[in-house]
Amino acid sequence: MEWSATSAKGAYLDTIKLCSECRLRPSNPRRAVTRELGSTEFISALAAGMRAKLMVEVASGVSPSTIALAAAARHTGGKLVCIVPEPVLAESKRVIKDTGLKDMVEFKTGNPFELLPKYKHIDFSLVDCNSADNADLLKLLDVNPSKSVVVANNLVGERKGLEGRVKGVPNKVAVRSTKHPIGEGMEITVITKTDEPEKKDGRGGGNHHEAEEGGPARTKNSRWIVRVDAESGEEHIFRLPRSWRGSMPRRVIRN
Repeated sequence: MEWSATSAKGAYLDTIKLCSECRLRPSNPRRAVTRELGSTEFISALAAGMRAKLMVEVASGVSPSTIALAAAARHTGGKLVCIVPEPVLAESKRVIKDTGLKDMVEFKTGNPFELLPKYKHIDFSLVDCNSADNADLLKLLDVNPSKSVVVANNLVGERKGLEGRVKGVPNKVAVRSTKHPIGEGMEITVITKTDEPEKKDGRGGGNHHEAEEGGPARTKNSRWIVRVDAESGEEHIFRLPRSWRGSMPRRVIRN
């Protein structure tokens, strides 16, 4: 998966600034899809770093994650399609307009089970699984088989995410799901095309599936990486679960 540290850093910083400004407005709806510290900025940096063009979010209303993905879209030249209920549409549009990200977001209202299948080869998806029904939306995603990320949020109780299984992915595609990469209730699934030969343990190329646990609160399950931008020479430091080993670009220096 080709990575742009410059885009990731820009989206990360923009998200911090924009979300901070939004919290100052009493009228801003506080239906945050992700409540864990740092998760919103992480999502923005991930979407921008992988240079996602088509992003789709299913949510109960505008939230910090909407702003995060819109900020990422501005850095990648992409677009965010945000599917929300009709009653919150006007307020959602107002908030995004106030952030200056209006041109990056296309709002859609209606039944998400009917709307979501219309979008093909999605680069980055975020689904608020605030109900058992919404968790079923994950099965309808048509992901970009070359590079894609799916974020499932609010996976509480018995609700399950993709668990390493994505429909319609061809051979030579690796699918890895990591649960709780930041706090609780979040699953991140990475889909990447690989030409590497199949290894004996099944972790090489081919259409294999992995579902793993992780979390930054447990140091043994996370690692720091240093990424050097080829253009600027700047170093960017990120902390990711160890279970993501192999799903990130090869130019990595571990501490």
